[in-house]
Amino acid sequence: MSWTKEELIQLFDTIQEGVFAVDNECRVTFFNRAAESITGTGKSHALGRPCWEVLRADCCGEECLLRKTLKTGELFSERPVTMITADGSSKLVSIATTVLQNPDGTVKGAVETFRDLTSDEARSLARLSDYRYQDFITINRRMQKILETLPMIADSASTVLLQGESGTGKELIARAIHTLGPRSDKPFIAVNCGALPDTLLASELFGYKAGAFTDAKKDKPGRFALAEGGILFLDEIGDTSTAMQVKLLRVLQEKEYEPLGSVQSRKTDVRIIAATNRDLEKMVDDGVFRKDLYYRLNIIGIAVPPLRERRDDIPLLADYFINKHNKQQQKHIRGIDNRAMARLIAHDFPGNVRELENMIERAFVLCRRGYFGVDHLFFEMGRQAPVDTGTTEESTASMRSFESAFLLNALRRNHWKRGTTARELGIDRSTLYRKMRLLGLRPPSDGEQE
Repeated sequence: MSWTKEELIQLFDTIQEGVFAVDNECRVTFFNRAAESITGTGKSHALGRPCWEVLRADCCGEECLLRKTLKTGELFSERPVTMITADGSSKLVSIATTVLQNPDGTVKGAVETFRDLTSDEARSLARLSDYRYQDFITINRRMQKILETLPMIADSASTVLLQGESGTGKELIARAIHTLGPRSDKPFIAVNCGALPDTLLASELFGYKAGAFTDAKKDKPGRFALAEGGILFLDEIGDTSTAMQVKLLRVLQEKEYEPLGSVQSRKTDVRIIAATNRDLEKMVDDGVFRKDLYYRLNIIGIAVPPLRERRDDIPLLADYFINKHNKQQQKHIRGIDNRAMARLIAHDFPGNVRELENMIERAFVLCRRGYFGVDHLFFEMGRQAPVDTGTTEESTASMRSFESAFLLNALRRNHWKRGTTARELGIDRSTLYRKMRLLGLRPPSDGEQE
């Protein structure tokens, strides 16, 4: 089955994301109903006009993402920008761009999709359960790609190094690896290496024999012994001394250690997952972290992005924390008003997800019912400029891109129930399956219903 141009226009008018296309001069050639609703500009007024006169976003001009896509072919995804609607009000939207191509591969224009991040309706469309993986809630593609690799990482026995700022969820990733792997029935033991001086850290990790020091009245097993067969999570590994790094290197290389006061080595079967909020590669260059230990730890390296680089997750996470605290405190907070949500998404969050949760918890103290406002969130404003997430996605011809975007939204709207989606679109179920296969569309998990 091949859709005609008129049929595609009708289909794109059913989706909740704004979609518009431009030619090589950035003049609007297509404008769907959602684009009219979000911008407040009618289709007849938008067609033929330069896109910056319609969207009026803070990235228009020299930083125009659509113009960059046309000029360089670079694609953008989930980029938060502020736009001015036809009535003069500001609105925070998330935009994505792709190129339009002729059959011979030459570029004939570009497409931009955008969704309103500030509206209650937009946030309610994305159910928390649809974007939950283990203990993570994310709609951000970069974060989803990391989570998609966890089952493969969990099946291996290799050492993992998690690097990212404090509060980004490194321990949650470590626990997910434990849960998904063959060691899930064995212990998961966490140690904060930065919280203890060397002598205490050594006794915590390796244990000690009776008489090893004055107060050692009896043998005490260390964390390596307690984690036997399971996973030992070494948090803040970058805060360890070079002397401790030597001891850890021996454990990784020889799979054995000596408890304090012992003259015999003990074998260990423990998988190590280390984490740090510091730049270990720079520390190696500066001579304060051992190069050999760094390479032993960094067999599988995962860079966890900060919250400011996945701002599209903020509405989902805020709703999750509100639901959580509503249950804990037996309150009935309905959500965050649009103005406050826009300010929230624009905040830089140096404390990342942990800061967001603390902010929501504090707001529960200041607000008893209704919606949280800016005053309830009580934070200092950070930069509001869009941040480069570093994410790119490949694209093919324009019609294929249109079909992919349309079908993906229809499937998500129907919670990936293919039968329901096919009936809504008025096509055979077999046709939907064929198009999904050709476009590479698949459910976010195997547990989704048909």
